[in-house]
Amino acid sequence: MHWSVVNTFLYAFVALIVIVDPPGTAVVFAAMTPDDTPAQRASQARRACIVAALVLMLFGLAGANLLEALGIGLPALRIAGGALLFLTAAEMVSDRHALRSTDNERQAAMRAKDIAIFPLAIPLLAGPGAMTTMVVLHSHTNGDPAAIAAIEAAVVAVLLVTFIALLAARWLSRVMGETGASVAGRVLGVLLAALAVQIALDGLHEAFFTH
Repeated sequence: MHWSVVNTFLYAFVALIVIVDPPGTAVVFAAMTPDDTPAQRASQARRACIVAALVLMLFGLAGANLLEALGIGLPALRIAGGALLFLTAAEMVSDRHALRSTDNERQAAMRAKDIAIFPLAIPLLAGPGAMTTMVVLHSHTNGDPAAIAAIEAAVVAVLLVTFIALLAARWLSRVMGETGASVAGRVLGVLLAALAVQIALDGLHEAFFTH
């Protein structure tokens, strides 16, 4: 499949923005940092987004080579990636986030002074779903430098939006509340489920009908 650079950027941006869920993550961030000053929250948000961007970019670039070394083909990755993303979507729709961070992890984060790396950057921002998506996105590029650059630009754009959402975490938390965040998460979960099914169908088609 040959996509234009713009289409590649938009596809990657939508896929990642749905998985990362900036508004929902911002509400969680606000709950984790009730006593932090605005400067402390800004510092943690900035470092978390930078770390998450680096993790996702590196995983996208090196993930396919790692899979090749393990003897795992791209169709298998797309099918497994679609299944994993569907599980993530199901958790979003049911308001459960076992693949992002556990209750124990969130409680530990609330006791910690610095949550930038864990659990904010990993696994809230750069979780299994986002990492898998990066490898799947890169598998569509056929090594085209422009397409790869578009995907990396989408990562930066998504995490820039996320950074802005984290800076506005207190405001978003007040405006959305738990109910609003829950509704937004469920809507994004439905979109992610559809994306997951499409990725898995692409993998099945490539495995059985492409020679």
